[in-house]
Amino acid sequence: MIHFALKCDQGHSFESWFQSSEAFDKLLAAGMVSCSVCGSPSVEKALMAPRVQTGRDKPLSKPASEAEQAIAELRRKVEESATYVGGNFAKEARAIHEGEKPDRPIYGEARPEEARALIEDGVPVLPLPFSAGRKTN
Repeated sequence: MIHFALKCDQGHSFESWFQSSEAFDKLLAAGMVSCSVCGSPSVEKALMAPRVQTGRDKPLSKPASEAEQAIAELRRKVEESATYVGGNFAKEARAIHEGEKPDRPIYGEARPEEARALIEDGVPVLPLPFSAGRKTN
């Protein structure tokens, strides 16, 4: 796993983990990387210093920023009150919106084009500032 500092064309900075540098490049080329703040697909790697920790070093115990704390609280609330539907998010959201399935809060993953189609069709969705954290393999 590799940790990258990223920035979007709107000037937002954020960080994310990828399986490898090649995996990042492949996901970026496929339009699967977007800004966690505004959703812009124009993302690039930012300058970042490597983090090296030896066995003698003690881990830093700085408290998380207010933004990190707010995101963690949002994640906790979402996971506690909504059903995880994984990659079926777009299909489930549309079915709920059209009354084919019972109304309930859900969360999961959708490809950018699926999310755009939902928004264009008036389905009330929004990106979350975190990934589901579920294993997919």
